[in-house]
Amino acid sequence: MSRILLFNKPFGVLSQFTSEPPHRTLAEYIDHSGFYAAGRLDKDSEGLLILTDDGSLQQKISNPRYGTYKTYQVQVEGLIGEQAPESLRKGIERKDGLPRPARAQRLDGPQPRDRDPPIRERKHIPTSWLELSISEGRNRQVRRMTAAAGFPTLRLIRTTIDRWELGDLQPGESRLQEVAD
Repeated sequence: MSRILLFNKPFGVLSQFTSEPPHRTLAEYIDHSGFYAAGRLDKDSEGLLILTDDGSLQQKISNPRYGTYKTYQVQVEGLIGEQAPESLRKGIERKDGLPRPARAQRLDGPQPRDRDPPIRERKHIPTSWLELSISEGRNRQVRRMTAAAGFPTLRLIRTTIDRWELGDLQPGESRLQEVAD
């Protein structure tokens, strides 16, 4: 039986256990030994990070060849119409090639809780929210995709990885689960 730790990574925390000061790391929040991150979230991103004690499960979650979808709520600068989600679904050519097709839709419902520290806001430039699901994990891929579509990312929250969800975990909280092999 494998174990996973669902962790709500706060903004400003590195997805690793060690680093030089002044960087905050997982060691401030995770006291379970033998767990390793299955994938990463950059320091400026927040939300679901899965840690596991099973190397093969770690590979299945993080290696793009398995096609594991990761879903994000993304706050962007500008008002999103129907064209932007469509271009994100098809993929926007970048220097490192065309990404796999994504799932994208505008979010019009309730917005996620405020972040600490708050995002930068410009009074005369509105913001919008997208839900974006990808099955790759290229470096800063979501941020690069939204920027290429003309909507720079202001905030990025991962909400699901495959069948696991962030749920009601607050920033810095974790939940241990057993996973059948």
